[in-house]
Amino acid sequence: MGSRDVMIRISGLVVRYGSYAAVDGLDLELFRGELFGLLGPNGAGKSTTVRVLIGQRRADGGNVTVGGYDVARQWQRVKPLFGYVPDRDNHFDEFTGRRNLQIFADLYGAPRQRVDECLRQVELQEAANLAVKGYSLGMKKKLLLARALLHEPPVMYLDEPTANLDVHSSAIVHRILRERVKAGHTVLLTTHNMNEVEAICDRVGILARGKLIALDSPLALRQRHTERKVDVMLSDGERLVFNLDRDEERVRLAELTRAGQIGSVHTREFDFHSTFLKLTGTEFD
Repeated sequence: MGSRDVMIRISGLVVRYGSYAAVDGLDLELFRGELFGLLGPNGAGKSTTVRVLIGQRRADGGNVTVGGYDVARQWQRVKPLFGYVPDRDNHFDEFTGRRNLQIFADLYGAPRQRVDECLRQVELQEAANLAVKGYSLGMKKKLLLARALLHEPPVMYLDEPTANLDVHSSAIVHRILRERVKAGHTVLLTTHNMNEVEAICDRVGILARGKLIALDSPLALRQRHTERKVDVMLSDGERLVFNLDRDEERVRLAELTRAGQIGSVHTREFDFHSTFLKLTGTEFD
């Protein structure tokens, strides 16, 4: 990344539920112009961390700043800085999509013309005058995104932003998020979709048991954790596996190749679920 200007700083964050530490001394920095993916199994601390960021949960230790403002002590400064897309919709279902956005535009102090602009961005303009109770799950998800965009916040938090969306709608969301980042804004999302992570995230943080256990770009994680093994079928049907990190196995593979005894060779693709299990000891679900 060109700029290392910190937009979100999480320092020693601790959040407890009774004796259980849902977040246990988390240190993390997110930069302006960055799309960051926060991953982890259920109970890892992802949702709790986001709740602290959006003001729904107070920290039991450490501190969090957004745009240089302390979330606990300067909430009125922090609140206008972010838009939030929850994993479950909370619209006024009896109202139209347009009326829903108008209500929030007024709450945010955003100009009314932003309503139609945001409806167009998420391709809901044709459904703008329909009651939200008639929307599909995907349409409701896109309306949440439109709502979060109304006041053009420099920070966005999204929980499973493409759940229930078809391929075309997912592409719309990805485009909007990358445009936000290109404009210098910061996006934090949680997702279980690793294709999504690799497609749009600049960096990824993996949480397990309230602690950060991996932090890097998706490409670096792929390179670090891809198995350097090849599955080989010989001409006589025998199947072998060669570890390319071992000199003797590379030599043996070369010998078989020169002898014309190789029927087929398959490299092992990056398997995030296996990598996740190795890092966390927990299935990704």
